[in-house]
Amino acid sequence: MKNLLEKNLMAHQTALNLQAYRQQLLASNIANSDTPNFKARDILFRDALNAALNRGQSLSLMQTHVRHLGVKTGFSPEDFVRYRMEWQSAVDGNTVDMDMERAAFAENTVHYEASITFINGLLRSMQTAIIGQ
Repeated sequence: MKNLLEKNLMAHQTALNLQAYRQQLLASNIANSDTPNFKARDILFRDALNAALNRGQSLSLMQTHVRHLGVKTGFSPEDFVRYRMEWQSAVDGNTVDMDMERAAFAENTVHYEASITFINGLLRSMQTAIIGQ
């Protein structure tokens, strides 16, 4: 039963982790909107998700301290991060378009919340199946 639950949740967990990573990228873009020569970045979400699911692996964990145990999965979301196409030149070299960033941030938030709602529904269904009501 545990393996079945883990298998069903793996795709959703991977998508949720990628959405959280994208939210960090978008927040960084917004925070650096006034930084000279800052280049806006985004992740190729669909490609990253497909790569993670095709390998049957979840996202790799970040090792933030030398004494942390490292987990190597062979997949890293950084491989799918790209600079955003510049739509309008800025004098200071910054490529952040606040309207685009806000829209992408809001869209990603909706997708993130939808993923959480779907996972909660799946867990409720599993709980109902276990209890038998």
